[in-house]
Amino acid sequence: MNQPGDLQGFYRKAGKLAPILMCAALALFAIGFYLGFFVCPIEARQGNSYRIIFIHIPAAWLSMSLYVLMAICSIVGLVRNSQLAYILAQAMAPTGALMGFIALFSGAFWGRPTWGTYWVWDARLTSMLILFFLYLGFIALHSAIDDKRRADRAASVISIVGAVNVPIIYFSVRWWNTLHQGASITSRGSSIADIMLYTIFIMLAAGTLYGAGVVLSRARTMILERQRRSAWVQKTALEGKL
Repeated sequence: MNQPGDLQGFYRKAGKLAPILMCAALALFAIGFYLGFFVCPIEARQGNSYRIIFIHIPAAWLSMSLYVLMAICSIVGLVRNSQLAYILAQAMAPTGALMGFIALFSGAFWGRPTWGTYWVWDARLTSMLILFFLYLGFIALHSAIDDKRRADRAASVISIVGAVNVPIIYFSVRWWNTLHQGASITSRGSSIADIMLYTIFIMLAAGTLYGAGVVLSRARTMILERQRRSAWVQKTALEGKL
């Protein structure tokens, strides 16, 4: 179990790192947005509508990645009774849910000109929707239990069990006959133009830095809430360093 000193050290380091991450994310997002919407060429078959991939793909990847990290933190929390691991898992959930919503929302608007409809019960879309509901379930269950320790353990079960859905999302286009297109980026290379690929990676980096910064900031708030009676929090409050 984490000692108050461990949480205090994390709190101070996160406070220094979070603003740097957020500024870097903003800079990369500006570069990626400019490249994606003003530099990348028009796609031969989809026209300008394809440009939504620069938002859609990073959001989908971040939603899945954050869920995996959330499940790992939950496992560490259960095995080592680590309060910091539980806090990080809880801090990741809202950002993961937001990324999942953006992926679903942007995918719907991409699907309208591509498939002729905003939504189909496609394997990948359905499994992505399930992931979004898993995030909401984690958040709701944690909020419904007043005892933080019980809430941590109960919500951890959802995140760990729900992690099986992540590989289903990724491999769904291989396992089933779906409308959703296959992967454009694989270990064997990419089927899209280099400038598009670089832009996707820049937007993914921007989203990753944003997610890290927000998670650290949210974790700091949760640490203060859980440790509000500790001497170091009261001292920090008196010094005006919160």
